[in-house]
Amino acid sequence: MRVSNNRVATPSAAVAVRSTLTTLTTALGTAGLAAAAANPGLLAEVDQHAAGVRDSLHGDRRPLTVAALAGYAEGLREAATEHGWTPPVEAVDWSAPDWLLTRLLAVCLLARGLDPRHLA
Repeated sequence: MRVSNNRVATPSAAVAVRSTLTTLTTALGTAGLAAAAANPGLLAEVDQHAAGVRDSLHGDRRPLTVAALAGYAEGLREAATEHGWTPPVEAVDWSAPDWLLTRLLAVCLLARGLDPRHLA
């Protein structure tokens, strides 16, 4: 019996996109969203970035998905890396995060709003 390629690739692709968001949330989202909850200015910035991400992904026309958010975050990181950015190795100072970290935090905020069954 022959199994089509799309059936084999789909589970591993789904695991990969969930893993991307889980890793991002672990690395930045948990601490960053806690900091935003305690800092209205940061929360406002994150909300503005979340609106920008939604707009980029046409979230007003179709629901956001794990794959779309993971792809967006990966694209941001790849572009930033090409321009010399390196991920933080120490705790982020959320009192003055740069644009990229704020944007990635917005992705975490949007991912939090997805159905949790899609992230597990």
